[in-house]
Amino acid sequence: MDDLSFGKRNKRGDWAPDGRIETAPVFTLPPKPVAFLKWLPHYFLPWNVLFAASAVAYWHFIVPEAEVLKTFHIAWILRLFLVNCVAVFLFYGAFELRLYILRTQENRFKYNGKFPGDSKNPAFLFDSQNADGIIRTFGTALPIWTALEVGILYAFANGLVPWVSFAAKPWYLFGIALVMPIFHEAHFFAIHRLIHWGPLYRWIHSVHHNSVNPSPWSSLSMHPVEQLLYFSSALIHLVIPSNPILAIYQLHYSGFGAVVGHLGFDKIELGAEAAIDSHAYTHYLHHKFFEVNYGDGLVPFDKWFGTWHDGTKESDARMQARYEKRKARANAASAAK
Repeated sequence: MDDLSFGKRNKRGDWAPDGRIETAPVFTLPPKPVAFLKWLPHYFLPWNVLFAASAVAYWHFIVPEAEVLKTFHIAWILRLFLVNCVAVFLFYGAFELRLYILRTQENRFKYNGKFPGDSKNPAFLFDSQNADGIIRTFGTALPIWTALEVGILYAFANGLVPWVSFAAKPWYLFGIALVMPIFHEAHFFAIHRLIHWGPLYRWIHSVHHNSVNPSPWSSLSMHPVEQLLYFSSALIHLVIPSNPILAIYQLHYSGFGAVVGHLGFDKIELGAEAAIDSHAYTHYLHHKFFEVNYGDGLVPFDKWFGTWHDGTKESDARMQARYEKRKARANAASAAK
């Protein structure tokens, strides 16, 4: 595919899509029903359906019977952990292999023209963004993910939280599943904004922001505290009447879904004329500029709080104005001492 038919490339080789990125036409006033109907299939396909299907598959083929879940036992816990590891290795690894190792589409649709594996960076463990990401993913992210999963399944099995069956309340559970990505967005925006506060950023979130040029293994390359906060969205299923399949879906949406925003490519080519949109540009701009796009645009939190960047020069100007205003306040405070 010719990526210049969809965007432009600067002198550094960085590619950007044409036009401006938009938030989802869900919370817009006045309502835009035509735009909403055009957007709606993208809410489900391909990612949300994939993560929901993986949760169902886990429940039927990986998670043991409820009677087994009533007791913490190394056998089923270790099995769940190993399956999570293999699934992440295959899912993340498929993107890494195709886009960054084999480079089957070279740098077409790649936001940053450089490949992080081509140079060493002392900000990372072993001077390698990939090594750092892999170590943090398997060393802390997956144990935290699995620990939450185990705890939630144990709580359901022992009746510590209401277990609603699909047979009893299918429409209620379908409604919960339908809004789970929206809840994830709200939770993600809240914790993301929190860890951009000065001390927490320096101690915690700066680890993730070492990946200025993100790639698949950057997705869960975080400080363990951030990983815990990130996956804690699944704890909502201990608060509301729910079903363990939905809790697994919530974890998969976070765990597997993290890679989508860190692909570094706008489109994944499927042939000469076909491609899957990653919709990763919103989050790429956050990695590039640090203080914009704390959410992914499903809910327009950034528009409401004045931190939205749509990829245009106008957004660059607004961002710079915020920087200058903050700098002036800091200088004034320093002069007053």
